[in-house]
Amino acid sequence: MLPFFATCPKGLESLLTDELKNLGATDLQETVAGVAFKGELATAYRACMWSRLASRIMLQLVEFTMRTDMDLYLGAANIEWEQHIQPGQTFAVDFSGGNEAITNTQYGALKIKDAIVDRLTKRWGERPNVDKRAPDIRILAHLKRNNQLSITLDLSGPALHQRGYRQQAGEAPLKENLAVAILLRSGWDITKPLVDPMCGSGTLLIEAALMAADHAPGLLRVRFGFMAWCGHNRDLWQEISAEATVRATRGMKQGNTELYGFDQDKRVLAFAQDNAQAAGVAAFIRFRAGGVDTLTNPAAELGWVISNPPYGERLSEFPSLLGLHQQLGDKLREQFKGWHVSLISSSPELLSCLRLRHEKIYKLFNGALACDLRNYLIAEDAKVARPLAEDFANRLAKNIKVLEKWAKKEQIDCYRLYDADLPEYNAAIDRYQDYIVIQEYAAPKTIPEYKARGRFYDLVQATQAVTGVEGRKVILKVRARQQGREQYEKLDRREQWMEVQEHNAQLLVNLHDYLDTGLFLDHRPIRKQLGEMAKGKDFLNLFAYTGSASVHAGLGGAKSTTTVDMSKTYLGWAERNMDLNGLTGRQHQFIQADCMNWLRQPGDDYDLIFVDPPTFSNSKRMDAEFDIQRDHIELLTLLSKRLRNDGVVIFSNNKRHFKMDLDGLTELGLMAKDITKGSLPKDFARNPHIHNCWEIRWS
Repeated sequence: MLPFFATCPKGLESLLTDELKNLGATDLQETVAGVAFKGELATAYRACMWSRLASRIMLQLVEFTMRTDMDLYLGAANIEWEQHIQPGQTFAVDFSGGNEAITNTQYGALKIKDAIVDRLTKRWGERPNVDKRAPDIRILAHLKRNNQLSITLDLSGPALHQRGYRQQAGEAPLKENLAVAILLRSGWDITKPLVDPMCGSGTLLIEAALMAADHAPGLLRVRFGFMAWCGHNRDLWQEISAEATVRATRGMKQGNTELYGFDQDKRVLAFAQDNAQAAGVAAFIRFRAGGVDTLTNPAAELGWVISNPPYGERLSEFPSLLGLHQQLGDKLREQFKGWHVSLISSSPELLSCLRLRHEKIYKLFNGALACDLRNYLIAEDAKVARPLAEDFANRLAKNIKVLEKWAKKEQIDCYRLYDADLPEYNAAIDRYQDYIVIQEYAAPKTIPEYKARGRFYDLVQATQAVTGVEGRKVILKVRARQQGREQYEKLDRREQWMEVQEHNAQLLVNLHDYLDTGLFLDHRPIRKQLGEMAKGKDFLNLFAYTGSASVHAGLGGAKSTTTVDMSKTYLGWAERNMDLNGLTGRQHQFIQADCMNWLRQPGDDYDLIFVDPPTFSNSKRMDAEFDIQRDHIELLTLLSKRLRNDGVVIFSNNKRHFKMDLDGLTELGLMAKDITKGSLPKDFARNPHIHNCWEIRWS
């Protein structure tokens, strides 16, 4: 009996154990991502030919304790390599793991390579050659945490999941052995119909066809690692290959299982057809073009729906995926009553959007990505699910009805549709032309995360349903208190710009790359008022962000505009906004500076000043932290030195419960009028605390 080891993806170990036992293996011991076993050489050959789950089958040569690199060299040199490698053959060594002596896997591989070369050079009188890319013999070494080193001979060659039929693949294809694990865990009866509504390059269906036809996956391969090995028994291998060929021929003739694959991407569907042709099972699979929205049940009897729906890794992909999963759940209830369903995903939240009750969950790994495989049974009397978040949907629809006409009359493309009107649906929803931006507010700590997530996803799906906006035009963002440069950091790098109208101004917004879009919607009336006040005046815009207030002042006939902000990014954005509206020339200045420091320097005076400082900032570019409640009198003191006798300061901030220091203003010779109520637009009327706004003049 020889010792062997079979590797597999994490989560498949127990399935692999059962498979190897059926192939004649004994003394099976499961470990993480693998199974050790014993058997005759024929057992290993059968595993290479028939295993649908293993990644590699390896012959264990030695295992010993390794604490130093000399232990490694001597242990490897004691192996009788001349019994495994023939003169003229090439070899390569792969090393994994490490300890204090071996901290670099390349160094570990080098020490074993040196031991092999030294021993064989002494035996043969000539030096063997190393070929890292396509060696005749591949040696694998793994150093465990307990300093136990195992050295094995790879009998597989290319990984066993590489059957040889895959001609092309779409994005993120399933590995073949994971596809088999999904089929096995689903409980699929190979005599029953199987439907994959999002089949991609067809891996699940092809593996199902091979299983149903009793076709050994190894028959599709032309090379195994043992074929150049000194211990290879060609007659034994030919016997096992002949038996597999006979079984496959019989199975292909008798096979009548119904297999159906759908995909909306015709290009990827062509890949699937080519792959099925290469695997020899094209006649058993019926591929059809179509998305989930047109999915119908093609089979006459009950069966299984098994699929690997897309689950995405970016927040921007979620709106489309949420809608897709909701649609899939509806179609399953409508078209597949009484059917078994198995779906794998790395996102439990997306699977929850199916609104189906699962019977079983298995933990599997798609590469390094932890996934749930969930099994469902669609009830015979399954009904269409109730609409999501009905209270929220009704409120949103009511808001839209009121605001759409108003926005059209006001000539504005961007406005708020919803702002946490209902406490359990804690988000802000803004329209930007035909795009929707949903900003999730951080949930209170008293709300469990899973519940907050579920409500938010319900809100997103309901928003799509109410507005009719497709998923790719729904942008999701998470709002929380920003510190320092966080408010300036990019979230994405799409550089997709949109021109929007705000009264008589055209402004640039970026919906994807930053937390904010470049336009504070609640300040719209203030900007309009500044435009009406600016004619013939020198205008200063401090903490200017993207300069939208400067645009309105310029369009209102300002004699000059000065736009000051600490961010080079936003200052460049402000220049582009001004250019877009034809506001160019020396009378329009853009200054990158810490606003407080800039005000402390000698400079020009102004007739009209707009200042909208942050509530708090500790940016490294500033000399000191800034707190609007604590520091607003210092700010206004500096502004008073730049304000002409008949000048006006429009002072705004977003701090809740902000209190203006009126006594401090009086000492400066200034007076303030609270104009907050009149500065709130209709779409923010439900949130009177969105900002504070004051008109400040000389007393």
